[in-house]
Amino acid sequence: MSGPDKPKVIGEEWSDERVRSFLDIQPWDAAENADYNALLKAYQAMRAGDFERFIGFFVAAGRDLNATNGEGETILDLISRHRRSVDYARSLEKAGAKKTAAAGS
Repeated sequence: MSGPDKPKVIGEEWSDERVRSFLDIQPWDAAENADYNALLKAYQAMRAGDFERFIGFFVAAGRDLNATNGEGETILDLISRHRRSVDYARSLEKAGAKKTAAAGS
């Protein structure tokens, strides 16, 4: 992913099965948080509507929307810095995701 903004994702709406498949994604580095990694991969691959559906499956599976990366940031912290990702951030916030206190500094 290059540049500060998420690239435009083009294509058809994904099936529930395809969207849910991102719940099974595991990080290459075992030290990385699997919940954060799954959210990041879904964000990078999905259109906003599909991502919103993914968040519903993610929460229903008991996963952590506020999981952090190695820098202590949540996925909402990351997405909130991307100008074109308002719909993604809104889906996360609606589902209860939070920014960390460190995100603004």
